[in-house]
Amino acid sequence: MQRSQIAASFMPSPGSDPVEWRIEPGLTAYAEALAFMEARADAIRKGEAGELVWLVEHPPLYTAGTSARSDDLVEPDRFPVFEAGRGGEYTYHGPGQRVAYVMLDLKRRREDVRAFVAALEEWIIATLDRFNVRGE
Repeated sequence: MQRSQIAASFMPSPGSDPVEWRIEPGLTAYAEALAFMEARADAIRKGEAGELVWLVEHPPLYTAGTSARSDDLVEPDRFPVFEAGRGGEYTYHGPGQRVAYVMLDLKRRREDVRAFVAALEEWIIATLDRFNVRGE
């Protein structure tokens, strides 16, 4: 299956409620964002809340993936570091950088995390293309 077909396979079934988009004003503390996302994901699982794409900005911080090593940071005390529970190394987040947190019910779509990540990549590339930005 081609990547564009994978992206299409995650579209909700006809008649489903639309995905809510929320743009948070100002800066959102990472711990508060994490607590909100955990509660929202739980409510989505229980059928008590709709799906959400949440755009936020954080104060300066690093998130550490499972491959992050403390000696990778040149100034480890410069910004707070949060364990992210994801793969990868360190990622900087800060003012002016929008982070998109996508909370979808994969049971309504397709229960395949790898395909979900591929679909997200395709959606982002297609969106960037609308703004004449080439994504890969």
